[in-house]
Amino acid sequence: MKFRPLIPFALCFLLLAAAGVGAAAPPSYRLDYLVRFLPQQGEAAVTLRVVPGDGRVQRLRLDPDEARHHGFEGDGRIQHEDGKVVWRPGKGEAELRYRYRIDRPRGDGAFDARITEDWTLLRADRLIPPIAALAPDGAVSKATLSIELPEGWTYAETAYVREGGGQRFAIDNPGRRFQRPLGWMIAGGIGTRAEQVGDSWVSVAAPRGSSLRRNDILAFVNASATELAHVFGPLPPKLLIVGADDPMWRGGLSGPRSLYLHAERPLISENGSSTLMHELVHVVSGIRGGLRDDWIAEGVADYYGIELLRRGGLLSQARAEKAIEWMRNHGRSVKTLHSGRSSGPRTARAVALLADLDAEIRAETDGRRSLDDVVRPLVGSGRIDVRAFRESARRVLGRPARALETPLLD
Repeated sequence: MKFRPLIPFALCFLLLAAAGVGAAAPPSYRLDYLVRFLPQQGEAAVTLRVVPGDGRVQRLRLDPDEARHHGFEGDGRIQHEDGKVVWRPGKGEAELRYRYRIDRPRGDGAFDARITEDWTLLRADRLIPPIAALAPDGAVSKATLSIELPEGWTYAETAYVREGGGQRFAIDNPGRRFQRPLGWMIAGGIGTRAEQVGDSWVSVAAPRGSSLRRNDILAFVNASATELAHVFGPLPPKLLIVGADDPMWRGGLSGPRSLYLHAERPLISENGSSTLMHELVHVVSGIRGGLRDDWIAEGVADYYGIELLRRGGLLSQARAEKAIEWMRNHGRSVKTLHSGRSSGPRTARAVALLADLDAEIRAETDGRRSLDDVVRPLVGSGRIDVRAFRESARRVLGRPARALETPLLD
């Protein structure tokens, strides 16, 4: 007589999985970041609370800005070693507290972080400095950010999804075991316009009375989101765009899931470029140039800052061609693209080079492929140097790209 199990093997496996048998979840612990803004002192008071779960943090090493972070105190042991703050919180729930000076002059009387009596605008990843954690192997953190507003302040926005109706946000940075807030944030008496764009929640925020064109920016993102996604992938689950008037810096600055734009920057400049689209490309692509090849990140952002406007119908073909020609003329005197920081004529020369590479690829493939096929595989690859860029182009063309065999890249 043959033995026949009453429950087939596959069904047994499913039942065991449903009962929690199988691969165990990694150990975890909780991080609660609490931020109180103090306009009178020009500072923020930060509390980091660690709550052990089945994982426990043994040590946190913070890398503070000594000119801005100060007054570290809390539970457990706190030591200052070679400019770092080393915190050993102990076995139970523990807190670390410090202060952060917010105003950051950038030169010419401008700021890239600011607090006034009515509002503040700053980067969360400067407020919370880089932190290295010593924890059990594989342990992951679950984190929230709570913002306590001064009297008279009404609202806060970050690059993360809000939990409930208060000023509490769920911190979720995919691929990171230790979670800390990143990107831009704004709080106080602010005005916000927000809506769903595809699968992303896009929020545009600025101090009340600011001349930032919130609805225009939302329309711009709506018009360009499909083409952005085609080249670089979808917008993040939440995208925050913040802005303000003088004395904030009169440009654009990208951050994780977020960007800053001065209120008086045009959405499309007279030369056909767009600071807003440039920063959106940075945010969505995440492409970063190597230590001497910043031209890759900046050139890609400026090139697609024009090209995606054309594809989205925000620039005519003729005007887009004039914009590329303007870049070609502006960068004509540049002799090398290698630099740790690319801007102005060097970035313009990089745009012309990328336009030439795109034309070469389209001619070689009868229009079936383009520069998109070179940059798309580089998304999420970290720092890209000229060797990796050339290799990506070679895979598209089946041979080395002539446009990249230039003294500009010697």
